[in-house]
Amino acid sequence: MCRNITELRGLEPAATAEEIEAAARQYVRKVSGIQKLSDANREPFEEAVAVVTEATTKLLAALPARKQPPQTVPPLRRPEVRARIAAKAASAAASS
Repeated sequence: MCRNITELRGLEPAATAEEIEAAARQYVRKVSGIQKLSDANREPFEEAVAVVTEATTKLLAALPARKQPPQTVPPLRRPEVRARIAAKAASAAASS
């Protein structure tokens, strides 16, 4: 389970709050089976994301430095993903 969760420990520069929350959101989606939020599941889902984000942040801060960086680049650091996020934000701003 959760083979696609991104490794965040040992990144240079260190994992950002955005990357930690994205990993937490991915984990909560996987374990809950929720892909689309509804009014019925939004609050418990977002609460779980907040709890997992906080726990992950504490874990990363407490662990010793890693000798080697992770083997894969986190999605939020990939140029194609950043471009897709920027395009989506521009589209949302234009339609507002």
